[in-house]
Amino acid sequence: MYKVRLSPLVSAIVLSGCSSMAFAQLGQNLSVDIRSLAMGNAVTADPPGVSAVHYNPAALTKIEGLQTDVQGILADFNIKRQYSVPEGYNVFGYSDDPLVCNDGPEVASDICTDYKGPVNGDVEYISLYVPFLKKVVDLGEGMPMLAPTAGAAYKPPGSKTTFATAFYAPLVAGFGAENGNPSNFMGQQVALERFTYLSPSIAYEVNDELSIGASVGMSYQAFALKTDLRFPNEMIGMLRMIDEVVCTPFKDNSDVITDILLLGICNAQEGMNPFGRFGRMEVAMEQSLSPSFNLGVMWEPTDEFSFGMVYQSASKMRLKGKYTIDNSKAPRELINGLMSSPTGQILAAILGFPQSIPATESGLVSMDFEYPQHIQAGIKYMLLPDLQVNVDVGWTDYRAWDKFKFEFDRSISALKIAKLLSPDITDNSLSLPLKFDSPWNYGIGIEYSATDRLKLRAGYEPRTSAIPDDKRNTMVPINNAQLFGLGVGYRFDADTDLDLSIGYLRSKDSIPANTSTLSNQTGVNNILLNPYAGLNVKTETNITILGLSYRTKW
Repeated sequence: MYKVRLSPLVSAIVLSGCSSMAFAQLGQNLSVDIRSLAMGNAVTADPPGVSAVHYNPAALTKIEGLQTDVQGILADFNIKRQYSVPEGYNVFGYSDDPLVCNDGPEVASDICTDYKGPVNGDVEYISLYVPFLKKVVDLGEGMPMLAPTAGAAYKPPGSKTTFATAFYAPLVAGFGAENGNPSNFMGQQVALERFTYLSPSIAYEVNDELSIGASVGMSYQAFALKTDLRFPNEMIGMLRMIDEVVCTPFKDNSDVITDILLLGICNAQEGMNPFGRFGRMEVAMEQSLSPSFNLGVMWEPTDEFSFGMVYQSASKMRLKGKYTIDNSKAPRELINGLMSSPTGQILAAILGFPQSIPATESGLVSMDFEYPQHIQAGIKYMLLPDLQVNVDVGWTDYRAWDKFKFEFDRSISALKIAKLLSPDITDNSLSLPLKFDSPWNYGIGIEYSATDRLKLRAGYEPRTSAIPDDKRNTMVPINNAQLFGLGVGYRFDADTDLDLSIGYLRSKDSIPANTSTLSNQTGVNNILLNPYAGLNVKTETNITILGLSYRTKW
């Protein structure tokens, strides 16, 4: 069994879920095949070797006899995140946020007098969730991520049918930082993985021009997250004002009358602060068997031209995990204060508040999740006898991520309070509207045969983000991106090929203050998922991928 730890206001689980899943945008198809990476993933009409299991199983008919593919892929994630103060910054009249303000306790002012300027919270190392350990492992600063793949295909002599299977990673992404990093409020450690460990496939050559194919993918899906939490919000700012202004004269002089009039709020030993740390969360969810299927067709009317199309099905899952909630002192003291007053107790009963918030809560959590379907089509065309051009167009159904709903095996204290703010929250469930888009993307690849043995490749794939402008955040440090690829292929003999490729993905994003409900939106109704409320946020992501593949026939 796997164990998860979660911090206050359980609704933040939703942020972990949606943002981690959305991180698929960043890692999709970066760790499947080296040659495809160098060709901008424009290979539907020209899939390489056994990797056709993923890109277009119909192309498996081009394999003769027994062929094996082994690949190793290294990826380095360089993710920068920056926070700055806009003009007029405040949360309910307060701007002394220690994340961006140098003022210490000796400065008796609610308005910051000395801002730090742009504050950096860069990713420090790569993190991976290890299934058999049931934990996230940090690879260390400067260490790259490794994604090995392997596959085998067999076409009997004289047969029109090819059989194959492959192990590969359609999605691997993860990062982490040390304690105290400013970005830790939206993910100190994030890991998202999808491994296809078995993919029985079959392809059939209908005639000399047309082939069809299908594969069934048996995959493992998981995500894990550890994060600090805070909730800079107008409502919590108001509670701070009450604690510091209204309650100050009554802190040590309260009586029955003041307790009744002030609902007992002033009896809290620690007041609420919009910039205070509410605790820490660790969560992990997984499904060991997540089936899907790919259907492909390949049409090659001439030696110079071919057309390919693939449909990759959606995969619906029921991810499950455990959680532990560590509630910090301030929210617990708020409820204790209400319970110390008769009028506070009446108000809490009317609103359905819990009578107390424990320091720790734990139990089971689950959610329905759909890995979205994908359609891609492309052509291969020989411009010159030695120059080949591939062009692909694809669509991914990220609109399936309209809403994520987390369900708990018991009532959660924090949700009993948060349900007042949204119809998507109940005592034991929480939904987050995402409203993702389903973008179209394209890729272009060029392959030049310098000699009979040596091939040179280049590719370009601009990636349109599925994340709406008002949902951007630092846990998914990418909006629109560009993928560049270069590669070289060398044929040692008639049966053996070696490919070396390098890929580079870059993305820059600017999230102006008050523009994203999953990052920096202020307002009374944005209490849950805006740790950088009112701040300008910038992200810059650079991913470098290096890979080597070895293909041989037996």
